[in-house]
Amino acid sequence: MGQKGAETRARLLDATQDLIESGGYYGAGLNRVIAASGTPRGSLYFHFPEGKDQMVGESVRRAGRTIADALGGLAESKPPAAEFVAGMLSYLGDRLEASHWHKGCPVAAVALETAATNDALQKACSDVYGSWEDALRTQLADRPDAEDLAVTILALIEGALLLARAHRSRKPLDSVARQVGALLG
Repeated sequence: MGQKGAETRARLLDATQDLIESGGYYGAGLNRVIAASGTPRGSLYFHFPEGKDQMVGESVRRAGRTIADALGGLAESKPPAAEFVAGMLSYLGDRLEASHWHKGCPVAAVALETAATNDALQKACSDVYGSWEDALRTQLADRPDAEDLAVTILALIEGALLLARAHRSRKPLDSVARQVGALLG
């Protein structure tokens, strides 16, 4: 694929991600993706011959990698686990606030709307959440309960993002950061 094709594909994925983060799977209709990306309809079908589910699945995975990369950057300085989680919450909170509270987790809406009925999208969501759990588990590796803690902390983060978006406030994220600090000692 040439540079122009790669740019078109990236615009389609960017538009899809923006739309699913703000309006969920059903808010990312093909006409809306085409309009938001500024690409011709034929480009959508050229780059995503399997249709909307392929495009949404790739968008979820791509957004998941972006956040995983940010987590990798946080982990480079090898902070204590509580500082790592606080940094993760700060990063996600900055992202949410910069979107004027329109965009929370790039996975949650798709998972809630499709996981029970769409195996391919359920797998994409599960894979992304699994990679974030792995990042947390790595930070908690010295603890015997690292597996359970990673899942618990991710659930707290997801809940905090939902509440922060609903309240249009960072307060839930700050509360979770404090409680995770206390939990991890």
